Amino acid sequence: MSKIDTLTIHGFKSIRQLEKLRLNDLNVLIGANGVGKSNFVSYFRMLHELVEGRLQVWASKQGGADRVVSYGVKETASLKTDIRFGDNGYLADLAPTADDAFTFNREQLYFDGPYHGVTQPDLGSGHKESNLKAEMDSGRSAKVASFCYSAISGWKVFHFHDTSETAAVKRVGAVHDSASLRSDASNLAAYLYKLQRDNQDIYKQICKTVRLAVPFFDDFVLKPTQLASGEEQIRLLWSQCDSDYPLWPSQLSDGSIRFICLVTALLQPNPPSTILIDEPELGLHPYAITLLGALLRSASKRMQVIVSTQSVPLLNEFELSDLIVVEREEGASTFKRLDAEKFASWLDDYSVGELWEKNIIGGRPSK
Repeated sequence: MSKIDTLTIHGFKSIRQLEKLRLNDLNVLIGANGVGKSNFVSYFRMLHELVEGRLQVWASKQGGADRVVSYGVKETASLKTDIRFGDNGYLADLAPTADDAFTFNREQLYFDGPYHGVTQPDLGSGHKESNLKAEMDSGRSAKVASFCYSAISGWKVFHFHDTSETAAVKRVGAVHDSASLRSDASNLAAYLYKLQRDNQDIYKQICKTVRLAVPFFDDFVLKPTQLASGEEQIRLLWSQCDSDYPLWPSQLSDGSIRFICLVTALLQPNPPSTILIDEPELGLHPYAITLLGALLRSASKRMQVIVSTQSVPLLNEFELSDLIVVEREEGASTFKRLDAEKFASWLDDYSVGELWEKNIIGGRPSK
């Protein structure tokens, strides 16, 4: 597993200068609205699209490079990032172009090997899309490139906020789309169906955990239907206790659907090395938030977890050492870890959430 050790970001949205932020197994971002927590998560979406060769498409959907770099191209000449994981690292320096796209000033790998020490394979400059995949296929540093690509592509952002009537999680999907849980849980039915067949222990654990927050829930009803073409499709149906009548996902509350998605993501076998979730507590009952905290702590023993939250009950489930306080200083986002020893006396009388609520540890709205 390739968990992230340190992260440097210069010039990405409100993150003007972030130097070697240390990331642990469990990382909880707290802060007021608008301080940059979501921008931190957005950075990882950009990184994923970058290594997949879709940087320009992602940038155009953001409104162009001018909307991505900190406060526009007149203030920020380039977007730079340097991320280290184990003995490896990846560096990119992206310059906005006249057509509001990006070009690489520099793209570079990092490897601290046991035989030759530190090497920094150069992937070139002047290209519009990452050369990482090309280096994997034919470059002199193919092994290093392959490891870096595998690591970065394995960091996954989950976003389960859309539970509207047209949400993908409620629609019918292909049975074969079950290799891994998609970031929006659009293939949740197919993924659960695969677990039901191939990993019953995990499937039963998911159902048992869902019942703790949704007591009337009994089981999922996962029955594929075959089209004339031979393709099999499946929908997320479910049943309630003492009934075998299949109910539709629209007959679950938004919070219940989000909780099911979260439980599946956090209990999944063979998980990504790092997962990110922005405000997972939205729409959840306080008891479900307590369960979520326990799930996040447990998941961090199998994968690196990065989560942002504004929930006092959820913060109460964590330690001060898990927190990253995000604030806005002179228009830019700042990220800092806390020295737990400085707050030891406070913790005798208050919970972590109460300390945040009382603005003892920062991360609250300020003028």
